[in-house]
Amino acid sequence: MKLTQRDLAALAKVSTPTVSRFEQAAKDVQLSSALAILDVLGMTDKRTLTFADKEYSYDMGAGVTFWGQDGDQRVRCRIAREALDDHFSDDDKLRPPKAFEKYRTTIEALARRKYLRGQLEPDKSVLIRTHEISPTASSR
Repeated sequence: MKLTQRDLAALAKVSTPTVSRFEQAAKDVQLSSALAILDVLGMTDKRTLTFADKEYSYDMGAGVTFWGQDGDQRVRCRIAREALDDHFSDDDKLRPPKAFEKYRTTIEALARRKYLRGQLEPDKSVLIRTHEISPTASSR
């Protein structure tokens, strides 16, 4: 970026010696300072995925579709019917929509993890499949 240490320090609002210690991988650089420097360099990830929209739709063949939000971008998320049956049905006591409602927080966390890891479908949506769910993440 052709920045001097002084320029980088000013942009990150840290001292020039802090930038120098950061460049030398010193262990005494505060996390907030390191993050400020990385942010100026464009090396931090600002993505989030929140789930304020509580509406969802259920398709017997496909599963449950719900929506997340990353800033101004709406993100389609889906959990496959098989994943609901295999991991969230409470030993076949819950039908897929009820399983989704009961375990929605866990399912949203799975979707958020996939989204932030960049594990997206070609259309940029998130799809949770049964083989991607660890036993500790599900209801069993």
